[in-house]
Amino acid sequence: MNAHSTPEKAPHKSAPTPVDLEITIRDERFNRDQTPNRWWAGDAFGTAWHNALSATFPRGEAFFIEAVKAHRDGADPKLADEIRAFVRQEINHTREHIAFNKLAENAGYDIKAIDKRVEEMLALTKGRPVIINLAATMALEHYTAMMAHEFLANPKHFENADPEVRDMWRWHAVEEIEHKGVAYDTWNHATRDWTAWRRWKLRSLMMVIITGRFFKNRWQDAMNLLAQDGITGWKARWGLLKYLTVSPGVVRRIFPAWLAYFKPGFHPWDHDDRELIGKYEGEFSDALMPAE
Repeated sequence: MNAHSTPEKAPHKSAPTPVDLEITIRDERFNRDQTPNRWWAGDAFGTAWHNALSATFPRGEAFFIEAVKAHRDGADPKLADEIRAFVRQEINHTREHIAFNKLAENAGYDIKAIDKRVEEMLALTKGRPVIINLAATMALEHYTAMMAHEFLANPKHFENADPEVRDMWRWHAVEEIEHKGVAYDTWNHATRDWTAWRRWKLRSLMMVIITGRFFKNRWQDAMNLLAQDGITGWKARWGLLKYLTVSPGVVRRIFPAWLAYFKPGFHPWDHDDRELIGKYEGEFSDALMPAE
């Protein structure tokens, strides 16, 4: 083994995706025949935050799919299968969030501005190196995995939510945990000829950039939605800040997992939280489809 080979293998030694992991397609459908309350989360602040998130998913998840698919050539059979399953899961997530976003619009919320900004931001990615898009996807997938873990581990997040809407978010969370390593493993495959330092530098820089944009834009979007409920000024700012950092406090609670991303040799499966998948699996057993 020469001095140049070790850094290339280091990321895989940490905690690679478990060999016995199966990514399962759960073809669930939600929110087709019901009309939840306008504040489906039980209060204005949780509703605004999650509506703002959901409004970004249809275009965002299409971006994730293309970013991962752009680097699938030459992948080993296991990773190739996981990429296919990832794509199918994300397509289903897009479908369900389109349906959910229609509920938000039917409740009187104007979310077109959110969708428009996402469209404009994604337009800026055209023509840039595709590896940058994969690095951005990897960072955003870590965000979805962190929040998914929190949503499943801490029932307080949706304890007062409309039952069917809550089920939709939990279903989405299960699959985000399940495929949380796919973008990262695709990154390791795509950058297999890079040094460990170059890998770490780009993924860390991208996480810093993504973090700033994510919270700036989601905060602005949530403020806009709260204003549509007549909640503005300090009341809106304090209410949302309290929701995110105090109770249920998703941002505060995911901080350790966010910080772990910067560890040299980090891998999403350093924390194996598949017990959360098993905890909810029975609820979706009638809709399970094996990955192909």
